[in-house]
Amino acid sequence: MSRLRMLAIVAQLLLTSAVFAESAEVIKYHNYTKAIEFKDGSTRVVLCPQAGGRVIEYSRNGKNALYFADEEKAWKPGAKVPMSAGRFDIGPEQIIPRHPLLWSGEWSGQITGKQSARLTSKPDPATGVQLIRDFKLDKGSRLTITQTIKNVSKTRKQWCYWSRTFATGNGTCIIPLSDSSRFPNKYVMYEPNGLINMRPVDPKIKVNDGYLQITGVPRQPKLGFDSYVGWMAYVTRDNLLFVKRFKTDTNAVYNEVAGLTISVWYPEDRRVELEPIGPRQQLEPGEQSSFSVEWWLTDFDYQEGAVNTNDLQKVTKGLFGVSR
Repeated sequence: MSRLRMLAIVAQLLLTSAVFAESAEVIKYHNYTKAIEFKDGSTRVVLCPQAGGRVIEYSRNGKNALYFADEEKAWKPGAKVPMSAGRFDIGPEQIIPRHPLLWSGEWSGQITGKQSARLTSKPDPATGVQLIRDFKLDKGSRLTITQTIKNVSKTRKQWCYWSRTFATGNGTCIIPLSDSSRFPNKYVMYEPNGLINMRPVDPKIKVNDGYLQITGVPRQPKLGFDSYVGWMAYVTRDNLLFVKRFKTDTNAVYNEVAGLTISVWYPEDRRVELEPIGPRQQLEPGEQSSFSVEWWLTDFDYQEGAVNTNDLQKVTKGLFGVSR
């Protein structure tokens, strides 16, 4: 190979590496030293492999839709801090054993493309699985998150995908409703002492035009839904619309206690938890399964009370071609 040809190849490799680094790179984010960042226009994504394999920033024009706790900014290896922002998990929550290795342990991080990365947990003896999360940003703000559950034990495992994202608090949550529901009032409310109220009534929860909207702090914070439309939305108080889109299956088993496809935790606090739930996955030793959720982020004027559903439909149709 001629010296000139070799120099050309080296120059191309350096150029490719530079472009790659601009698109996705390892950065310091507060005290996290191995965060992975990628951007697309006004959208910024920051991942955290050092504690829980999460998204810790999902922002538009510098406004983070996620609630990132002040206590986390002082994180140190081995220290116990709240797991905030874009958390993920497996369930069902009432029967799964405690699994701190998956929830808050250190994951490995790998940049896999110009705007993509993979986070991988250690094998977890408590649940018998290892989790792999793939993240890809495209189409401006679309962040596709795929969680793979791999059975690394010697027995069958039955877990489900469970998103536990903390968005900034006191906004408006919107859930498009299926034509039919098992629940008389389209949702259930979790009461104290493990009771589930099948006929709740709350002035902060309104059903209109095929949508359920949570416009403020309800009487009890934990709510459950069996909608199969396949998306949910949240309007933050700093004028962002945060949408989660995911597949549902009316023939699948949803193995939360009340058979939920979505849960919302809306306390009187700085954060609201937005929780798509996947169907049960039965995995024999060595088997694995995946579940994907798309996140979208765009501008949307916050207003007190219920969102105008005509405005919402126009925005969601523009984002992913669906108005309901």
